[in-house]
Amino acid sequence: LRRLHAEDPEGGYRVLADDLADLGYQLSERRVWRLCRVAGIRSTITTRKRRYKKAGPPVHDDLVQRDFTAEGPNQLWLTDITEHWTGEGKLYLCAIKDVHSNRIVGYAIDSRMKARLAVKALEMAVAHRGNPTDVIVHSDRGSQFRSRRFVKALKRHGLRGSMGRVGACGDNAAMESFFSLLQKNVLDRHPWGTRHELRLA
Repeated sequence: LRRLHAEDPEGGYRVLADDLADLGYQLSERRVWRLCRVAGIRSTITTRKRRYKKAGPPVHDDLVQRDFTAEGPNQLWLTDITEHWTGEGKLYLCAIKDVHSNRIVGYAIDSRMKARLAVKALEMAVAHRGNPTDVIVHSDRGSQFRSRRFVKALKRHGLRGSMGRVGACGDNAAMESFFSLLQKNVLDRHPWGTRHELRLA
């Protein structure tokens, strides 16, 4: 439970119960709640007072310094996560953009905002771009990008992690601009009844 919580500190006991089930454990949500209570495991959302108070320390230096330019492909990738409501609840999208071509080279969509969402997007980008190495992958300090799972994925593929400052949207402005266009052209055009409808769109 502690290891799963470290990978997704915003998830509560219900999220942890789902993760345990994915790993093959058979525990009721009530039992997981009791174990979390005894161990002092709590979602960071329940105690967060300010928007950026719980943002953790960076696991990478800022290698970009707001210079969102690249002389060729596979030199600088930007990544971030956005969310949107449907009639069934939220749907999360993690996308990776190549700064040189301005193209989305990898993405993942899920009903849960966990480290594996970011890892899946990274794996797609690596596969689509022919396994490039030494690419700078720049993100904010979200827990998904600071997770051990994501950091290991970067090292496994020979990529270089980079992180901006807490609450400084300009440090990843080029990625935010893509999400803004997505919001305007797709997400906000009408209500979405199901996650499946929005996923297809």
